[in-house]
Amino acid sequence: MEYNKLVAVSGLSGLFELISSKADGGLVRSLEDKTTKFVSNRVHAFSHLESIEVFTTDENVNLSDVFLAMKGSSEAMPDANDAKAIKAYFQKVFPTMDFDRVYGSDMKKMVKWFDILVKNNIEIK
Repeated sequence: MEYNKLVAVSGLSGLFELISSKADGGLVRSLEDKTTKFVSNRVHAFSHLESIEVFTTDENVNLSDVFLAMKGSSEAMPDANDAKAIKAYFQKVFPTMDFDRVYGSDMKKMVKWFDILVKNNIEIK
């Protein structure tokens, strides 16, 4: 599985591999439970992980840069349900993140998504 085939789907939790796309949606496979389903783009929006950017105090960075910083860090991963621990984690791991514009829910997603990537042995590019 390749990083450039991964998508987040609005309204659905987790990450998905985009298997094929059509004019009215796409066929996706969940990285968590390996189920495959058709997702309509009338109801859901697809966001390729490689196109997601994160606000910083300088120029925006790609999400993969944040994941690589997380991978290279010796900090313990925070509990995904502890908002204060997540923010403290990112203040150490990626201190240039703009904490006024990156919401706690976004940081929580990054922690969960990183965990999914690690469990599925996906190389972050």
